[in-house]
Amino acid sequence: MTAPSHTSPAPSPSSHDAARGLLLGFLDEAIAAAHPSRCLVPHLPAPGTGRLIILGAGKAGGSMAAVASRFYREQHGVDESRIVGLAVARHGYGEEAPMIRMVEAGHPVPDQAGIDATIDALKIAADAGPEDDVLVLLSGGGSANWIAPAGDLTLGEKQAITKALLRSGAPINEINAVRKHLSRIKGGRLAMMARNARSILTLAISDVPHDDPAVIASGPTVPDPSTLADAREICERRNIPLPETAKALLNDPANETPKAGDPSFARAEYRIIARPIDALDAAAEAAKRAGYEVVMLGPDVEGEAREVAAEHAAFAKEMKAAGRKVAIISGGELTVTIVGEGHGGPNQEYALALAIGLDGESGILGIAADTDGTDGGRGAATDPAGGLVDPTTLERARAAGLDPAAMLADNDSTKFFATIGDLVQPGPTRTNVNDCRIILVG
Repeated sequence: MTAPSHTSPAPSPSSHDAARGLLLGFLDEAIAAAHPSRCLVPHLPAPGTGRLIILGAGKAGGSMAAVASRFYREQHGVDESRIVGLAVARHGYGEEAPMIRMVEAGHPVPDQAGIDATIDALKIAADAGPEDDVLVLLSGGGSANWIAPAGDLTLGEKQAITKALLRSGAPINEINAVRKHLSRIKGGRLAMMARNARSILTLAISDVPHDDPAVIASGPTVPDPSTLADAREICERRNIPLPETAKALLNDPANETPKAGDPSFARAEYRIIARPIDALDAAAEAAKRAGYEVVMLGPDVEGEAREVAAEHAAFAKEMKAAGRKVAIISGGELTVTIVGEGHGGPNQEYALALAIGLDGESGILGIAADTDGTDGGRGAATDPAGGLVDPTTLERARAAGLDPAAMLADNDSTKFFATIGDLVQPGPTRTNVNDCRIILVG
């Protein structure tokens, strides 16, 4: 079980094929470093004497469940009667995991499959007894996959709120602060349901800046530092329309999430087993082997995608002017404030803005892709992960009748890169450690 290799974009009529191949290879190294087949097993606990309850969610939910299933069957010979398992992953990201029921559900907008599976997961957690151990396998995407609207909130209303937050350009911590207070599982509530278990161990693959457990998949097993007041303020500032059912939840003090010191967390442990920096470091090592000096901008870069891209393009030009052969590497989660009618995602928008900023500068190429295999899109597993840029990008686009600046203004980056054959389309990678951006200079 290995991470899939990226499908290279169609060849461009340029002399940069070798460097383009390097970029794709560096991205593959980054993704492989964070795949559960490499990072999960060292952290899996030996089974106890009671039942082992395995609950997984997120884009790596299927692959984590498969690794855990193999570990307990092959290394410990655990009988299936002692394991209760349910994992939820994005559509197209499921993986066969004997002893663990696998469900595929909607992302980024939740669906009924996610609701049904989440209700089952909550029932399983609530059934945990004092001899049982609960193992939670968590990854980015879990916020959409584990969906259980609180109160009288409907699925349609929750979907509308999620879409509005995404379109507003809100960062993930703000989106999750709202979702936690509209949910029966997020913000520590899963730990509350499993509080009678002998232990609760969460093993998480981080996809968020600063690796905050309260943000990863909306923190279902950790205390929630955000408040109802925070959620209300975010919705007001972002002009998020709320139905009366949501307003009632956000104004009800009894709906506050559990905080530090709550007895639900007394026997809960949390470990992050893969971080965005692990992926970036793997890409950096590959770049060094290829003869590049690495300039690491870090795993926590945030901001509007097109603005960050403009800054990075200017920096790359500075490196070239200084005569340096460098790989500029960054991660984090950029945002897009949607004002146009096109389709794309933060990585594709970054790549388009990078191409515009570089303006055909010779000797500079770049790639931006989401390590989970999809970037924005419409929720399909075949959505592109990002885009690739070389000095001929704008020339080829204009020859194809495209107006790069107009397409950026219309948030239409997918069509831009699809037309010139430079979408990065790996398919499901079954992990998720956020974005990986690499610019090669020289």
